Amino acid sequence: MTRHALENPQFYLTSAQDCPYLDDRQERKIFTYLVGEEARNLNNLLSVGGFRRSQTIAYRPACADCKACKSVRVVVPDFSFSRNQRKIIGHNADLVRTIRPAIASSEQYALFKRYLRSRHNDGGMVEMTEADYIAMVEETHIETIVVEYRKRVEGDGIAAKPRGELVAVALTDVLDDATSMVYSFYSPEEEKRSLGTYLILDHIRQAIHAGLSYVYLGYWVENSAKMAYKTRFKPLEVLGMDGWTCLD
Repeated sequence: MTRHALENPQFYLTSAQDCPYLDDRQERKIFTYLVGEEARNLNNLLSVGGFRRSQTIAYRPACADCKACKSVRVVVPDFSFSRNQRKIIGHNADLVRTIRPAIASSEQYALFKRYLRSRHNDGGMVEMTEADYIAMVEETHIETIVVEYRKRVEGDGIAAKPRGELVAVALTDVLDDATSMVYSFYSPEEEKRSLGTYLILDHIRQAIHAGLSYVYLGYWVENSAKMAYKTRFKPLEVLGMDGWTCLD
């Protein structure tokens, strides 16, 4: 692909298929490819415009009769941890965070499969093979990291890398002034930890430390119970017809 093609990306429209969030609805997506030298710059621009990345593709809903899917992002400088959120952080103080390159491992995949079977057994991702998982993690032309969370064990401060049990993983894109949580999964046996919430809170903490402005959380659908948790991280901006505005 030439530099000219990258600076003038071509966009494509998918065929209609069943909506995964709202019953009796059909969804279509507009997408383009994120490859080559300009992939990072293009991904930054498209993220501000409500696109998400999946491997080497950036996509956004383009449904003719529905605008329910809205891109959301946490406003990091104005974020204040609630009492309950601070409790969740404290409850997970024994976890060790390690930031790694976007390289998949069999240990990650085993946790990924346990998570899907427990939380999303009726979804299409449950059929993903280890090769599919490797592609999800490693096929990226932008700066992508894998954030691992392990239980602390004695000697972790001395060992070259944490050795405790892997309990959570986040696949995260690094943007110019933000991070974008592409996909996260965690141990279904550790329900009391509220790991899904903790992963987002910890990304917000990392963003605060790095002086970033936003943490992108993907799409939010107001009438979808699966998406309701995202409204707990306020101030939360929603992309609409008038640009990014704070959700009440």
